[in-house]
Order: sequence, then structure tokens, then C-alpha cells
Amino acid sequence: MPTLAVAAKLVATNLMALSGLLFAWALPSTWTLSAHQAFRLCGRLWFFWAIWWLAMAFLSKANKRRENPWQRLQHMIPAVIGFLLIFNAEWRFSWLTSVIFPDSPPLMSLCVVLTLVGLLFAVWARLALGANWSGSVTIKTDHQLIRRGPYRFIRHPIYTGMLTALLATAVTQQLVGGLLGFVVVFAALYRKARREESFLSEEFGDSFAEHRQHTGMFLPRFS
Repeated sequence: MPTLAVAAKLVATNLMALSGLLFAWALPSTWTLSAHQAFRLCGRLWFFWAIWWLAMAFLSKANKRRENPWQRLQHMIPAVIGFLLIFNAEWRFSWLTSVIFPDSPPLMSLCVVLTLVGLLFAVWARLALGANWSGSVTIKTDHQLIRRGPYRFIRHPIYTGMLTALLATAVTQQLVGGLLGFVVVFAALYRKARREESFLSEEFGDSFAEHRQHTGMFLPRFS
């Protein structure tokens, strides 16, 4: 009988293959895209990514310590508002619907590619994290400080991938509301990342302090 770790790896591999097929199906045969077409394609990519993400959530370790409900709401509520600003263009406030990005086919095509790259980067980081992942700020039972894959260079590469994809998607939306949504989500994830680092610092002490010296929060440390 395979161990839980082997079973989890098999499930992850199969889900990655399925995700690849779904991503490929979502992409257009031509890159002469309008902003409307690009926005719809980015929405599909996010949808397929979310399905895979939720499926992988079942392969996590038991919790040892986690943030309280109020602390979780402090970053969840702004994140939800930010996503709604990006994916719901029908707002009553006229200033949110002001167009600020041009309907340029090369720009829109680039944004679709960046959305795909950002989401796949988050998938890579999620697989590197393995069963230590959690949707909330949590220390798992037998938690490990992961320093492989993108974690060699970035402390929160999942957020890096998500923010890259989200900014590209916001550009395809073209509106002030989309850009504002990205800023709100960025602030929410930054707050969450700071709390995660507080938890990891208490759990791993000098090991995490050394890890911080060689990595950036959302981007690699170049100095």
C-alpha cells in the first residue's frame, strides 16, 4: 500500500496534468485579442486554477497552531473585496469604471500570458510547500521550513504568482476598479505574509532568521 506522501504526490501529479490540459484549452488559437476577450480568458485561467487549488487543500497536515478568526478576517475581507473589484466591473460608482488601460492586442496578449505564468508559478510554489500549506496563517504538526523550489529565493512565492496574475488580469479589465482591486489584494496578502513570518519566526527561530537574510518577501533579494 502506498504511503500518504506517495499518494499525495500521485494526486498532485495527476492534477497538474489535468490543469495543464485545461489551461491549454482555455488559450486562444490566435493572439489578436481585444481587452474583453483577454479578460474572459484570464477569468477561465483563474477558474481552472481555483479548482486545482481547492482539490489540493485536502492534502495538508493537521494544525498545531493557527490565527484566530478575527485575525483571519483582517486579511480575508480585503482580499475578497479586491477580487470583486477586479472580476465585477458593474459598480455603481462611475469613477471605478473609468478606463485607464488601452485596448491594445499586444498588451492584452501579454497579460494573458502573464496570468498563466503567474498562476503556474503559484502552483509550483504550492507543490514545493507540500502538506505544510494552509489557507490560513497556520503552523502544522511536524511543520517544516521549506527552502526548495522558489522558496530558495522568495519567502512567499505563492503570493508572488497570484499577484502577478492578478495585476495582469486587472489590466485586461482596463478600469480604475481593477487596479484598485489589485492594490487592496496586495495590502491583504502583505498583512497575511507579515503574520505568517511572525509565526515562522517563533517556530523556527534562528533558522528562519537566516532564511530571511537570503530571500525577499515577494521578489528575490538581489543584494
